[in-house]
Amino acid sequence: MDGIIVVNKPKGYTSHDVVAKLRKILNIKKIGHTGTLDPNATGVLPILIGKGTLLSSYLIEHDKIYKAVIKLGEETDTLDGEGKVIKEKQIPKEALEKENLEKALQSFLGKQEQIPPIYSAIKVNGKKLYEYARKGQEVEIKPRQIEIYDIKLDKIEEDRIAFIVHVSKGTYIRSLCADIAKRLGTVGYMENLERQKVGNFTIQNSYTIEEIEKNIDDKIITIEDFFESKEKIELSNKKLELFLNGVMLKYNIKEELYRIYDEQNNFIGIGEVKDNKLKRKIVI
Repeated sequence: MDGIIVVNKPKGYTSHDVVAKLRKILNIKKIGHTGTLDPNATGVLPILIGKGTLLSSYLIEHDKIYKAVIKLGEETDTLDGEGKVIKEKQIPKEALEKENLEKALQSFLGKQEQIPPIYSAIKVNGKKLYEYARKGQEVEIKPRQIEIYDIKLDKIEEDRIAFIVHVSKGTYIRSLCADIAKRLGTVGYMENLERQKVGNFTIQNSYTIEEIEKNIDDKIITIEDFFESKEKIELSNKKLELFLNGVMLKYNIKEELYRIYDEQNNFIGIGEVKDNKLKRKIVI
């Protein structure tokens, strides 16, 4: 059992909780996730199983799409609904007007620096930021380079606004929600978050833990499926033996990843051509 399962993470579960649950359901030791999703968030969480864990380096740079809800007028210490309210501020009437909201959201498009929330797992001097926060300790949080590719208003409902945003790796939606509220002349926190897409993995093609528990067979994206857009190389038995032993083979073709097959058209794994040489990357 090797590949990827796209889980629709339920609210209240940490990413580690999902891994532990699936490890038990699938009775498999080699399993992991490709990036944390906050416990109070839901949505797409790719889980790597078996030799699928070798795909982690091909997934870490993926951009993401989220649907978020901001509660305006209140600010919490965690920037989400799990924290305690530390500030309240009146919401200007014009802040909830569609035209002004859309203008404010559009102002966040493009490359920019973002300060991560203090309640996050980013490490500073060997300690996670939330460890400083819990002890009430001051710490310098350096901004990170992010990019917002697209952002659209979804709904306005009393003192709440929902929006859909397409972002680069490393973007904190909690920080974005707080920044949007400030841009509107008030304060706010992220009340709800659903991750709808990670790279090519979508919420429509994800599965609940209960669905996976009932039947896993048709829910695994194999390593071969994951690289289906890559070109194919068929190796003779002699070349295959060399390839499997780590010998680099001469190939004067474009530098790229390739799907490797034997003479019987059995999928063997993934190779990479670099400097006119084919090198083994993943073998199933």
